[in-house]
Amino acid sequence: MELHGGNRERYQPKALEQSGSWLWQAALSTLNPNPTDSCPLYLNYATVAALPCRVSRHNSPSAAHFITRLVRTCLPPGAHRCIVMVCEQPEVFASACALARAFPLFTHRSGASRRLEKKTVTVEFFLVGQDNGPVEVSTLQCLTNATDGVRLAARIVDTPCNEMNTDTFLEEINKVGKELGIIPTIIRDEELKTRGFGGIYGVGKAALHPPALAVLSHTPDGATQTIAWVGKGIVYDTGGLSIKGKTTMPGMKRDCGGAAAVLGAFRAAIKQGFKDNLHAVFCLAENSVGPNATRPDDIHLLYSGKTVEINNTDAEGRLVLADGVSYACKDLGADIILDMATLTGAQGIATGKHHAAVLTNSAEWEAACVKAGRKCGDLVHPLVYCPELHFSEFTSAVADMKNSVADRDNSPSSCAGLFIASHIGFDWPGVWVHLDIAAPVHAGERATGFGVALLLALFGRASEDPLLNLVSPLGCEVDVEEGDVGRDSKRRRLV
Repeated sequence: MELHGGNRERYQPKALEQSGSWLWQAALSTLNPNPTDSCPLYLNYATVAALPCRVSRHNSPSAAHFITRLVRTCLPPGAHRCIVMVCEQPEVFASACALARAFPLFTHRSGASRRLEKKTVTVEFFLVGQDNGPVEVSTLQCLTNATDGVRLAARIVDTPCNEMNTDTFLEEINKVGKELGIIPTIIRDEELKTRGFGGIYGVGKAALHPPALAVLSHTPDGATQTIAWVGKGIVYDTGGLSIKGKTTMPGMKRDCGGAAAVLGAFRAAIKQGFKDNLHAVFCLAENSVGPNATRPDDIHLLYSGKTVEINNTDAEGRLVLADGVSYACKDLGADIILDMATLTGAQGIATGKHHAAVLTNSAEWEAACVKAGRKCGDLVHPLVYCPELHFSEFTSAVADMKNSVADRDNSPSSCAGLFIASHIGFDWPGVWVHLDIAAPVHAGERATGFGVALLLALFGRASEDPLLNLVSPLGCEVDVEEGDVGRDSKRRRLV
């Protein structure tokens, strides 16, 4: 997918008249988006489509989800295709990432391997409203790296476990590390047990491919703070001995969506110039069944030094992430720890299929996550943060805690996040953010690459890139008034 900044002269009325402006005007007059609409042109060789005239306060002004949907359904067939995206400057980043989701990389269809001609998609941005000049080359480079990150994450999530096992995931991490000039730290198999990573080891010890903790570290001169992104990388989740059913197990190749997003975002962030210390921590395991599998009633000692009684082997993600955030706190000295995971099925009930759930010890960062989601298209909505009322769900008579709640009707997604936080301590002075992306990590049977754009936007102020600074919700002296956002979002945009 190639990205270009449109030449504004190319779309002036004279050029349109030469190609039949009457047809163009007729097509525009037929569009009545509710929420979207489209009109085919030139015997379906082209299509003009309209996005919603307005969006609600919990949606992105870019209408990113509708962009992906329209492109998937309206783009004409062919080997060489072109998309012209008409939007305002603040919506370029979200629009580009939305377009990238429409073109997944992974396929094992036999026809694809026999295709001789390589397919290409050229995307041109035509800016309207304020700041409507040509798109800068630096902006296009940022968009290229961001969309490559989205597609990388989606490819990893789409790849089945017979190919994307823990060994293969480590190869992906090594590949990114080599590209960035970073040698990853990798702790594997029995070394995890020896060094006290009882969560990761306990979850993955029954699998053919051993579990691992991998870390990519970027430590530039002049850094003022240390940030850790911790990703859940369960390459397949059978549920363990608390095994899933035949209808709930298919699709569990997607349980590595958090780690995949962290990898894609880390690659893009470093390429665009990240000014602070940034560590990407990958907690990799396959939750398998076998003679060596963890049993309900087993007690594991985690890296935090706390003991956990296992009452549900299918609540494994929180165990590997507990080790990951503990490592980020104790060994990496992180000031900000963000964990991202496809953690609970209850997330889709709590915040829906399109919005990830955020749980954090900081009201400022809760608001920042919501704003970043609206700016980048990876939507986010808060969960209840109330450990004094919820953490008692994990009470154990024989260990520091159990790993699954007593009452599944008591905000289980919040409780699952609190389990992770408890391993750095509820009184920890740093910022902890938990993002549950279980539902938005896929749309139908395809991965979305969710989380890459969100991380880039949320931490945009730590980047040297002007576009990422623009979409970042943090560090802005003046927030845009809600009324101004509403007015901008009512302008018709075409794709």
